[in-house]
Amino acid sequence: MKDTIQSTVVVGAGAIGASIAARLADAGQRVFVSARGTRALRYQKEGFFVNGKQYFLPVLDSHTAESVDLVIVAVKNYSLDEAIVEMRPYVGADTIILSLLNGVDAVPKLRGEFGSDAVPHAMIIGIDAHRRGNEIQYSAKGRIFCGYEKELAQRNAEKLARLDRLFRESDIIFRVPDDIVREIWFKFMINVSINQWSAVLGFPYRVFQTSPHAVALLEKTMQEVIALARRMDIALSDADIPSAMAVLKTLGPDGKTSMLQDVEAHRRTEVKAFAGVMVRLAQAVGIEVPINAMLYEAILAREDSYQV
Repeated sequence: MKDTIQSTVVVGAGAIGASIAARLADAGQRVFVSARGTRALRYQKEGFFVNGKQYFLPVLDSHTAESVDLVIVAVKNYSLDEAIVEMRPYVGADTIILSLLNGVDAVPKLRGEFGSDAVPHAMIIGIDAHRRGNEIQYSAKGRIFCGYEKELAQRNAEKLARLDRLFRESDIIFRVPDDIVREIWFKFMINVSINQWSAVLGFPYRVFQTSPHAVALLEKTMQEVIALARRMDIALSDADIPSAMAVLKTLGPDGKTSMLQDVEAHRRTEVKAFAGVMVRLAQAVGIEVPINAMLYEAILAREDSYQV
């Protein structure tokens, strides 16, 4: 096994994926973006502008590509099945698959395809990247949390060490917490609240940072996530709510969540990965999550309005 990551491919060159790829490229890392057909031609012709700097990142076509050391998956949840097909040729015996998808469903699905050892739990938190066309802007860089459950941690320690070296050399904050599952659910709690309410109300971060009424909506929605987590023996509590609000205050006031960006662009949202998962898991453990049930219908109604 190599002791360093020498080749990385990003599957999903949206706001998050292109931002990470650009930072890896700035550090001299060998990084590619995955694309086929007209999308590949567009990337090659137009490149990406990240915080005003133009990047022409090398494009890999999975039809002809070989395996790489690291696959970073940064698609939307509803595109994960397509991404799995696209990334399969990049995955070899020692390839690490780092999922930066929102929600709590992506890692189990990826592990079902590629095995538990290949796919650590991971997330990026505190980044406010947004995309318009091939232009990506962010003011808060965020940080990546990654790790394995206790029963998998020891035999996969070298994988985490390789990731740590890659990101440390690329000025990307990388942390291995004691309880990665708790951290994933902490981010899920933030997403379920701020992403969904911003999509319904149309507000940038500023309103949720300053309005006591907007803050109250977030806190009540977070309490539903905490209640569900407790039923699933995940260590979230009401004490985590102030920490979540503190994360939101680090984001650019005029920035918008990815879900609000999707609504404004009349794109499909990730509501099924947020409220949809909340409702499904709550039913399985016998509790109710009425706020998420209403958010689910409200956001799908917004998607319906695109066709009206």
